Amino acid sequence: MKESVVIWLAFLIPVMSFAQNTHLASAGPSTDTNVAPKKPLDLKERRIIPLFGEVSKTSEQIDEEIKFLSECDKSFSSRAEASSFFATRAWEYLQEGSLDTACYRFNLAQLLNDKNVEAYWGLGVVSYQRENWVDAKRMLSKGVSLQGDNVPLLVDLSTVELKLYAITSRKEELDEAAELLKRAVSIDSTYALGQYNLALLHYNLNELDKSWDHLHKGRTLDFNQLNLDFVELLKAKLPDPQGFFK
Repeated sequence: MKESVVIWLAFLIPVMSFAQNTHLASAGPSTDTNVAPKKPLDLKERRIIPLFGEVSKTSEQIDEEIKFLSECDKSFSSRAEASSFFATRAWEYLQEGSLDTACYRFNLAQLLNDKNVEAYWGLGVVSYQRENWVDAKRMLSKGVSLQGDNVPLLVDLSTVELKLYAITSRKEELDEAAELLKRAVSIDSTYALGQYNLALLHYNLNELDKSWDHLHKGRTLDFNQLNLDFVELLKAKLPDPQGFFK
């Protein structure tokens, strides 16, 4: 089981204050005809963005990939094994804070096995930590499409949806988070972060009794992951019905 994308709710307050000035990549193309075209990325730059930028490969990139795959075929019993190896190394780099190196290793893991959920999950986490919420959602969604019963992954994707809602206030993000959390809890209701994310979901829906209910469920499952700042926000709207938080 991988660690969560972030400690839940760390994003809540600071993002809300500048949400109106935030523009996402999904908002649509610019209408400014004076904007200079982007310079094509070289191979070194492509290595450290998710899935090598998902653009047409250059001959240099193709040659490099052929050589890499050939070397892996000689060193591992299968490409799936090689993919797992590179994904494991990538998580280690991620934990050290080396996002570029982690991203490149996850890219290589996906190149070796495009069904490796860990590769997409890792790329989603890298994107999240880079505050690229749209790519985070896209990468984690690819992972969920391959492994829809992975509870921590479902909850991580719900975290991204809740983050996007905090930025955009679009109901569709909240609806998508609700659907993900419903699926996650139906599989495993004892995953604490799922309960905490449900608390935030119901807080945003102004369903405060339900928010407290899920917060207490999360508290009993794993108190260490409780966000006390959120508790104060919730208390300000509705005192704790159970009286645990005074």
